[in-house]
Formats: sequence, structure tokens, C-alpha cells
Amino acid sequence: MTAASPYPHLGFDPAPGSTDLVRDLHRRLADCAREMEKAHAKVTKLMDGSYWEGDAAVAFRAQLESGPLPLNLENGARSVERAAGQLHLWGAELADFQRRARKLDGEAEEAREALRRAGRGHSAPHPAQGDLDDVLKRARALAGEHEETARRRARHIGEASHRLAPHEPGAWDDFTDWLGDNLPDILSACAAVLGVIALLGLTAVAPWMLFLAAGLLSGTAFGLRIADPEVLSSLQDGFTKGELDLDFWSNLLGTAGDFLGMLPGLGAVAKGAMKAPELLAATAGPAGGAEGALTLGQKIARAGVRAGTSIRTVGVSIRTEAAAAEGAVSLLSHPRVLGGRLAPIVEKVEGPATILGAGTAVYGVASSLAGALDNDTAETVTDLLDGPRTLGVDVPATVGALHFLLRGAGEAS
Repeated sequence: MTAASPYPHLGFDPAPGSTDLVRDLHRRLADCAREMEKAHAKVTKLMDGSYWEGDAAVAFRAQLESGPLPLNLENGARSVERAAGQLHLWGAELADFQRRARKLDGEAEEAREALRRAGRGHSAPHPAQGDLDDVLKRARALAGEHEETARRRARHIGEASHRLAPHEPGAWDDFTDWLGDNLPDILSACAAVLGVIALLGLTAVAPWMLFLAAGLLSGTAFGLRIADPEVLSSLQDGFTKGELDLDFWSNLLGTAGDFLGMLPGLGAVAKGAMKAPELLAATAGPAGGAEGALTLGQKIARAGVRAGTSIRTVGVSIRTEAAAAEGAVSLLSHPRVLGGRLAPIVEKVEGPATILGAGTAVYGVASSLAGALDNDTAETVTDLLDGPRTLGVDVPATVGALHFLLRGAGEAS
């Protein structure tokens, strides 16, 4: 059975809501805020040692100080208190809206009665209809005001809970947190995948471009790793205190791999930039004596052409050196290393080693997403695979590329 409308003469409810329900919810939230404040006060006293002493108390306080409970209690109490305050304001506003709605309903009753009398011939119908239309217009305006105020109060309540109260992170928060925590590993994995793409020819992009891109990714990952205090602390403890745990080896291999991946690309860029002036001087024509006869606009145009030529020359030089470094042979294939007898073995090993490195890197990133893949056994196996591969393949390949860049193709081949 449908409840009777509280404003039968208006024909609709311009101020819906229950002031009793709002007052009850406000009371409950206010009580909750007070209880949270009391809990925060008790936790604070426990932390300062005034209630509890002894070893157990010290251990308990250490857990509290390192955990989020005190801050969450304080922020939660403030959040609930603010939400309760917004509900208190909404309760007063709703009561006023409903008071105005009752007044308009009374005016609508009078207008409808006047319209009925006019219909029975007692007076002209037009003024009575105009009065009723005016009342209904004001009632609709009241409904709009009620809706706008309700939305504003709801928004303020949402802001209070979002900014201060502890809340579960959303999907985007989870993704950004994961990205921030694992960015070096993600960049390293992308660099390794670029190496596989270049090896298998899976794209029309020139291999030297993939070579430079992989070097840039590795360099960024290396910078992020050495800027991380936890990584530096793990490496320092391993080298100085002998704490050669799983984290040490993982951080060592990750940092070393990124460093080795960065060096050839960095060397190609450096050598290309240094050789560019020589190439530019060799291709530039004589300046001649006509420079002084040029107008200012002609001089500016010529300077622009020279700048563009210089930039293109640097780009061509870097591209040449990068292509040369990308095709450089491993140090183990050098004729001076066992007479080059290891070259066939290196040729067969480099491809699978590149794919293996990409596989372990991608697995590491995947394990940070899927908890089932993240375990000490898998990480140990990954390190056991990456260690020999880094020492046996990556280091000689990097040395060979740098030797190629520093001494020239003649000696490195």
C-alpha cells in the first residue's frame, strides 16, 4: 500500500527525506567519533609508557609505533566527526525545506479551492489558475534547491571520508603503487624484450634503434636502483658484512645487468657525438668572403641551416656508432682469446641466453603481480640462471661492444 503524500495539494514531494533518520545517523556518527578519540587517547598513553611497563610493553609499543593504528585512529575520528557535522547541517536544512514545502502545500490548497469556486461560477478562473501555477513553480524551485543542497552535503561527506578515514585503495591506486614499487624491474624487462625482438627480427624497426632504446631503459633502471636506499643498504651489507642473502644477490644481479645493458648504448651516443664535429667539418664548404655582404635575414637563415645540418650530422654519427656497436662481437669471440676458438660456441649461446634473460626478467615482473609466482624457490632459480648468464654472456658482450667503439671495427673483428 502506497503511503500518502505529505504534500497532497502540490502533487509531489519537493523536499524528500526523514529528519528523524538524519538525526539518528548523526547521533551514531558522533558517538563513533567520540569512541575513536577515546581509543586514540588510550593508545597514546600505552605508547608513552604511562600504563604498562616491562619487556612485553616495550615490544607492544614498538609494533604500535611502526604500524598505522595510531594515525588511522586519529584520522578516522576526525573523518567521522566531520561527516557527523555535515549530517547535522543537512538535518537542519532538510527541516527548513520541509517547513517551506508545508507552507507551499497550504498555499496550493487555497489556490485549488479558489479554482474550484471559480469553476462553479462564483468568480473568474484566470486569477486562481495563475496563483496555483505560481505556487507550483515555487515548489519546483524548492525541489531543485533541495537537490543541489543534498548533493553538496553528500560531496562534503565523501571528501571527509576520502581524505581522512582509512580506505581500501582502488584499482588505479593498486596499479600506481605496483608501478612505483617495481619500476626498475619493469624497465629492465622491457629492455630485455627489446633485445629478443631485435634478435628474432620481429619488427621492421632497425636493430640499432632497439639497441639504443634498450640502453636507455637499462640506464633509467640503473639510476632508479642506485637511488633506492634499500638496494644500496642490501649491497653494502653484502660487501661489508658478508650478508649474502637472497635480496643481496637479486639486487646485485639487477644492478649489474642494468649497468651492463646501459654501457654500449651510452658509449655509442658518446662516440657519435664526439665524431660529429669532424664529419661536419669534412662536409662543410668554404665560408668564403661573401658572408659580410649578406643581410641580417640571410645570416639568420644560414645559421638555421647550419644548426639543422649539425643536428642531422650528430644523429647520423650516433646511428652509425650504434649500428656498429649493436653488431659488435663478444670479447670471447676475439681472435686473441684462445685464437677465436670460442666464437662458434658464443654464436650458439648468445641467442638462447638473450631469450633466457628476457624470460627471467618478465617472470620477475609477473611474480610481483601474482602472489602464487612470488616465492623464494623461484627467485633462487632465477638468480642461478641469471648469474652465469650475466658473467658468461653479458659481460663479454659488453666488453666487446665497448672495445669495438673505443678501438674500431678492425681490431674487434
